[in-house]
Amino acid sequence: MFEVKLVVQVRLLPTPEQAAALATTLRAANDAATWVSMLAHHRRVFRNYDLRKHTYGQIKDDYKLAAQAAQHVIKKVTDAYATLHANVRHGNLGRPGSARRERVLAEPIVFRPGAAQPFDDRCLSWQMDARTVSIWTTGGRMKSVAFTASADQLTTLSAYRKGESDLLYRDGMWFLIATCEIPDRPVATPDGFLGVDLGIANLATTSGGVRHSGKGLNAVRHRHRELRRRLQAKQTKSAKRLLKRRRRAEARFAANTNHTIAKRIVTEATRTGQGIALEDLQGIRDRVRLRKPQRVTLHSWSFHQLGGFIAYKAAREGVAVVHVDPAYTSQACSSCGHVDKRNRPGQATFSCTSCGFAEHADVNAARNIASRGVAGWAVSHAADDAA
Repeated sequence: MFEVKLVVQVRLLPTPEQAAALATTLRAANDAATWVSMLAHHRRVFRNYDLRKHTYGQIKDDYKLAAQAAQHVIKKVTDAYATLHANVRHGNLGRPGSARRERVLAEPIVFRPGAAQPFDDRCLSWQMDARTVSIWTTGGRMKSVAFTASADQLTTLSAYRKGESDLLYRDGMWFLIATCEIPDRPVATPDGFLGVDLGIANLATTSGGVRHSGKGLNAVRHRHRELRRRLQAKQTKSAKRLLKRRRRAEARFAANTNHTIAKRIVTEATRTGQGIALEDLQGIRDRVRLRKPQRVTLHSWSFHQLGGFIAYKAAREGVAVVHVDPAYTSQACSSCGHVDKRNRPGQATFSCTSCGFAEHADVNAARNIASRGVAGWAVSHAADDAA
């Protein structure tokens, strides 16, 4: 049995005095992190233990941070550089010698005054019944800081919260982001598989014939894209501020939509006793060839996030998930198996040139994915049984 790691975000409701203390603490932690980052970049020291020898004492003396807070600052810096170097290795910041890559590597990482700062159980305690937290600040331990959360969030926090929580200031509000480790249910042997075809016109289509249309969502994305284009053209401070706000709004919109679709798909699989078969879409952005308007839509939607949401929600319900090769699922007939480009005369139409079978193109593709899911499950468990 595995565990699913989730984050629960709750909003803090500090008094003005408490908010001032939190702001002072967060600024001190991030100022210290920026100083540590500059030293790490200058001396090329990025390991936690090595960096601690150079900075730990000075962080406590100059920035008035307690021992645990100083340790977390150092770890935050080393984690940030580990992420940066991983992105460089994987080519996410451009090829060797590219202007973007050289620019990023030439400057140390800088931390915003309101950037998230981790607090462990020595620095932060939760009082669930009172809906308050007690948190360490540079001015001492501060008790009875109120927070608000839904009933589901309170239940999850009470039962599964474990490890660090991040203090964050964003858009004039204070948040705590807590990590929760939820044990999975044992995976049940599936009675067949529910295939899920991910796309643009329909964000997700199941082999049961349910289509989660992208028509309304595409209209919202187009509106956001046009607004973003106009704001980028202005190049004013207020426009840039609005752009940042819109980016976060779009991210929340996408995540909420993906959560809703994922929940419905997992509910359908749970109700029918099936597993879920998903396309392995690794590298889809580099692999597909689309017209420019479709490329913009493809790059603006997080199919990987949707797949991840389906996977973790399925794990919580004990639903099996397999990933299959998506090659030719849109051109193959789910009835006779005949593969031909001409089987797909239109975006929404599938008509087999061999057997005459006709179906909505996305439903046909989802059925092919479901069949591959059954085969993939059988192969993997045959290997397990043999071992």
